Amino acid sequence: MSKLKLPGTIKMVITDFDGIMTDGCVYINENSVISRKISFKDVMGLHILRQNNIQVSIISGESSSAIDMLAKRFAVEDVHQNIRVKIDTVKSVLEKYGLSDEEFVYIGDDINDFEPLNFAKYRITVPNAADKVKKIKGIQMTKSCGGNGAFREVADCLADLKK
Repeated sequence: MSKLKLPGTIKMVITDFDGIMTDGCVYINENSVISRKISFKDVMGLHILRQNNIQVSIISGESSSAIDMLAKRFAVEDVHQNIRVKIDTVKSVLEKYGLSDEEFVYIGDDINDFEPLNFAKYRITVPNAADKVKKIKGIQMTKSCGGNGAFREVADCLADLKK
């Protein structure tokens, strides 16, 4: 059973990508090709949310072919990349889908997630998040670090509410 406390009213998970679904590292090979490590636990989290009719919006400060691949594979229609100031995008997503503060949770781990996390009623971070983020009033923390099942914890928590 998850230690996360979320209501059954959640219809959408809005999440950062790097540091949540990845370990926050970029791997650069000798040809300057960048790659990221993604846990299959977190990938399965996308499937679990989709099976439970919970939408996902990914808002990333970077651009990544990994995001494109996952979005296509798991029908994540709401993807925003290269977003440095995320709060405006969060508000736009909420307006687009007509969601109230009771109907979404935001997951983030770093300074560019600070405003959206403060804005969201339900906010979650990871143990390896920036200290400033971990100090946000009312923030919940997953047991797992980013890239090691943290996103899956949120998905499992929400799926358990549907049972």
